[in-house]
Amino acid sequence: MHLQHSDDIWRDFPDLVPGVLHVRGVSKDASPDDRIARHTETAAARLAGAASESELPEIQAWRRAFTRMGLKPTQYRCASESLLRRFRKERELPRLHPLIDLCNAVSIAYAIPVAVFDLDQVAGHLEIRHATGDETYVTFSGETERPPPGEVIFADAEGRAHARRWTHRQSGLSAVRDTTTDVLVVAEALHASARQDVAALVATLADDLAALWPVTPRTAVLRPSAPRFSL
Repeated sequence: MHLQHSDDIWRDFPDLVPGVLHVRGVSKDASPDDRIARHTETAAARLAGAASESELPEIQAWRRAFTRMGLKPTQYRCASESLLRRFRKERELPRLHPLIDLCNAVSIAYAIPVAVFDLDQVAGHLEIRHATGDETYVTFSGETERPPPGEVIFADAEGRAHARRWTHRQSGLSAVRDTTTDVLVVAEALHASARQDVAALVATLADDLAALWPVTPRTAVLRPSAPRFSL
């Protein structure tokens, strides 16, 4: 199994910096509250210095990318912008699962989208690429959609889309659940300091995961010359 971005994605978004973590051995039994609090404090401090989350350079870069993909950035937001928007209004995020709660907190601290996939639900590989129009996507409510040709998706070897509109929304099919043990975490950024920031995010999250579960995360920061992460 592996993760990679297509050549078209690297060509069209040369500023892309993806960070990847593979972890086997997570569970619903963990108490990440202290670490979540530290990350949300970081997010709150960043938001205090901006009129809105849309002013952050990390979010601005994703808005430009969504515009380039033909999407209205105020209609379709990257995952980190949506989380920051909710956090700014409510001063907290919903609790779903210790791993997801931690990754969401790290995402708003860095303003970088973080996706988490249950690898038991992924066939063969994950490739971030343009849809052909033949793929299927399962929503969190269980409905099946078909992404249109050209949309950027996370696709597996059986043509199932595990995320739509790139960093906008994941699929319910590979969402983390109480029985999840084997996960792939993907963080992607496009802003000027993305390489340093993604590396810091990956290191921070790896430390958090190792402190909360008996795991040793495997990590990488990808680039066009080394675009594949093999599990």
